[in-house]
Amino acid sequence: MQRLATRPAFDVEKVRKDFPILDGRVWCKPLVYLDNAATSQKPRAVLEAIDRFYREHNSNVHRGVHWLSAAATRDYEGARDKVRAWIHAATREEIVFTRGTTEAINLVARSFLKPRLARGDEILVTEMEHHSNIVPWQLVCEETGAKLRVVPIDDRGQLLFDEKLLTPRTRLFAFVHVSNALGTVNPARELVRLARARGVPTLVDGAQAVPHLRVDVQALGCDFYAFSSHKLFGPTGIGVLYGRKALLDEMPPYQGGGEMIKRVTFEKTTWNDLPYKFEAGTPDIAGAVGLGAALDYLSTLDWDALHAHEQALLDRATEGLSAVKGLRILGTAKEKAALVTFAMDHVHPHDIGQILDQEGVAVRTGHHCAQPVMDRFKVPASARASFAFYNTLAEADAVVAALAKVRELFP
Repeated sequence: MQRLATRPAFDVEKVRKDFPILDGRVWCKPLVYLDNAATSQKPRAVLEAIDRFYREHNSNVHRGVHWLSAAATRDYEGARDKVRAWIHAATREEIVFTRGTTEAINLVARSFLKPRLARGDEILVTEMEHHSNIVPWQLVCEETGAKLRVVPIDDRGQLLFDEKLLTPRTRLFAFVHVSNALGTVNPARELVRLARARGVPTLVDGAQAVPHLRVDVQALGCDFYAFSSHKLFGPTGIGVLYGRKALLDEMPPYQGGGEMIKRVTFEKTTWNDLPYKFEAGTPDIAGAVGLGAALDYLSTLDWDALHAHEQALLDRATEGLSAVKGLRILGTAKEKAALVTFAMDHVHPHDIGQILDQEGVAVRTGHHCAQPVMDRFKVPASARASFAFYNTLAEADAVVAALAKVRELFP
């Protein structure tokens, strides 16, 4: 009888060696880093790529005829090609480098949506959005007389989506792929399908999705997809806006300056081709190089095994936290990323965070830039333990054990 082949388990100890900051010898004390939803740690390959760029290829990109500029341009544009392949965009022109998810959403709000809005039009978002996917829409609503409508969530942190929310006045449906506050994984493909059937453009905030899911923007069918490098194990200060080429072609520039032009006179300026029309000024070249290196690194991992490992982390942490007296988990959706947000009776989240820090466990406390979510669950703030593939089951246990100290001080 032929034995079925089994997939090897995810080798977390091996990948941890790729992340220098996780080496306890760096700080001479243990570090249990569970703040990955805020920013992820960087593998050695990313750190070395950035260092190598500044040491060997540092120059401004585009237009330069000397070899150093050509090398920098090759590195920068090579990173764009890596991003295109990673999210399966149709063309490289659809990849716009930004400072992060926030700027990408603001770009769409200003350049795509605002010119299309009239008084009484509607923008649809969800109750679980990050502030970056709320405030830009509020600003254009104030300026145009449009209205913001909200898809509510249930007690488990799942969308209560009703197709009737997509009305003839809906001009955009903007929603998060994975909630940074609850961990909920939304059915992005189905939501996009429903919106497209009614002619409603879609923007997906993928900041929390790309570290955990393999994203295919063509399969999703969305019009825009935004994410940040620093949550994807790359450097801070750079992000990506994917946009359908036909839409990007129609949109005016978001900012003016160098690089985004073809010709400037005092009478008239003509715009550069995509994607440069939206990349005014000297870009974060080293950031793009670092992001490209992060994608190269991630490409070496077994993502099926990675998913299984992260699910085990989520299950272990959820089970352990559920047993803590007086602790309430916020967000228990059926489909979740490896993130657990919680509140404790009579204990301020900042106290939780400080005590856990003394025990060597780093978590995030506060409203997580998602105050409407906190309002929905009737808490002013909460604590959040968010996992990455380099975390271990022992670290999931560590946050639970550290909470015993919290209970000791706040019985």
